[in-house]
Amino acid sequence: MIWQEVKKKAMAKLNEIYKCNVCGNIVELVHASKGELVCCNEPMQLMKERTKDLGNEKHVPIVQAKKGKIIVKVGSIEHPMIKKHYIEWIQIIADGKSFKQFLKPGNKPIAEFCIKAKKITAREYCNIHGLWKN
Repeated sequence: MIWQEVKKKAMAKLNEIYKCNVCGNIVELVHASKGELVCCNEPMQLMKERTKDLGNEKHVPIVQAKKGKIIVKVGSIEHPMIKKHYIEWIQIIADGKSFKQFLKPGNKPIAEFCIKAKKITAREYCNIHGLWKN
């Protein structure tokens, strides 16, 4: 009898972001379960949350709390917002709740959320450089 080593895949986790490398679909996991995420007959790629800026463009979200609002600005130097290179969305996960602002080329890379929270994680997605968090 031949024994094969079965490679165990890590279970997907809540709020993870996956991208299809064929068609470009992006999904956020809202319910974690077993199984592999597949699109266009290919496994979807888990987007890694990067946290350190490299090069000239700045991507790490900067979070400020002001009078019942959470303001998230992308980068210490304002990120470009042109058709070829822009921030698609800014998200905060605050005290277990998720809030997202979608952006378009020409918008400022800033989002305001009218909430108060104790624990906040901010993320943003650049159409060229992927997923970033603070």
